[in-house]
Amino acid sequence: MYDPTRLAALVAVAEAGSITRAAERLGYTTPALSQQLAKLEREAGTALLVRHHRGARLTGAGELLVARARRVLDELEQARHELARLTGLSGGTLRLGTFQTAGIHLLPPALSAFRRAHPEVELTVADYEPSAGVTAVAAGEVDLALTHAYEPGASIPIPSSVTIEPILVEELVLVSAPGHALTSGTARLPLAELAGQPLISMAPDSPARRDVEALLTRAGATPSVRVPTPGYLLVCALASAGLGVAVVPEMVARTSVTPVGVRALEGGALHRTISVAYRTEETTPAADAFRALLRGTFGRASQP
Repeated sequence: MYDPTRLAALVAVAEAGSITRAAERLGYTTPALSQQLAKLEREAGTALLVRHHRGARLTGAGELLVARARRVLDELEQARHELARLTGLSGGTLRLGTFQTAGIHLLPPALSAFRRAHPEVELTVADYEPSAGVTAVAAGEVDLALTHAYEPGASIPIPSSVTIEPILVEELVLVSAPGHALTSGTARLPLAELAGQPLISMAPDSPARRDVEALLTRAGATPSVRVPTPGYLLVCALASAGLGVAVVPEMVARTSVTPVGVRALEGGALHRTISVAYRTEETTPAADAFRALLRGTFGRASQP
């Protein structure tokens, strides 16, 4: 009998073309995934992969096993969903994906409420960038994923099998070091007031932020410190230290662990919409119940 986990590892290598890339996708270290593949080759009694300096390719035996493995894994996934429907909320697993801000500030109260109501449902939580979370839902890797989109900003491509349900819209606000002149007022700040200000920038390596920061640049803010990864904790810490100003979601500003000045921006044109992604035709009682809890949790979070 072949271990499904090892079969999934082989399929991942076939799709990624590299053991290293497959390990990153599956959340393994490269040595750990290599060990799983070596065990699978011993079970098969033949080589399944040819390793080379640019990655790995399947042998003839590997191609045969991958074709069969995909069918087996699809059947196991379908069985998991059918069993979940039968068991309802009395057991099973609810697999969640989340991006960092929601995972820290919004998901925990919803998870606590769900656990109190349905203690027999096992919970798993994985960290994804927004677009990767949607992809994980479409692939059946998670049941639900929290994602977000910026306005202005290009929309994330949504697979036809996935539905996106908006549950919170929040404004983007200016943060700075405490006592900074730009955040000392109470009226909304015109974007023109940002002219000449050093901007702590998350673009260009954060696609979701590019259009927002292009607008800030046109208003005269000058990129001064770049944070390529979308780490708002770091952005707020740098703003708190006086290295520049930043425009972040209101929730991030309210919950910053470092002291920051905060001010709303004129026009209210900059927003972030947080949504939950789910497979349209494959919802489960647990996923439906958790979506309802998310709506309540996010709705409360949007109140001043």
